[in-house]
Amino acid sequence: MATTKKSSTKSASKKAAGQKTVAKKTATKKPVSTKTTSKKLSGRKYGAGASKRVETEMKAMKQGKLKSGSGQKVTNPKQAIAIGLSEARKAGAKVPDKKN
Repeated sequence: MATTKKSSTKSASKKAAGQKTVAKKTATKKPVSTKTTSKKLSGRKYGAGASKRVETEMKAMKQGKLKSGSGQKVTNPKQAIAIGLSEARKAGAKVPDKKN
C-alpha cells in the first residue's frame, strides 16, 4: 500500500508541474501584426503646420473671436478644430483628406 501512495503523489506532483508549464506557454506574447507596424512606420498623420493652424483657431475660439462661415461665434471645440484643419488644407499643409 505504501508504494501505491508514493506513486500517486509523484504523479500528482508531475501533473502540477505540467500545468505550470502549460500556463507559461499560453502567457507568451504574440507577434505584432503587420497592419499596426506599417501604420507606425508611415510617420505623423498631421504636419507641424496643421497643428499650428488648429492651435491658433482654438485660442481664437477660447477668446471668443472665432466665427464660422455664417458669421456666428464658434463655441464648440470640434468645430474650431475643423476650421483649423480646413485652413491648413488650403495652405497646403500635411493633412489627411476629409471623410465624406
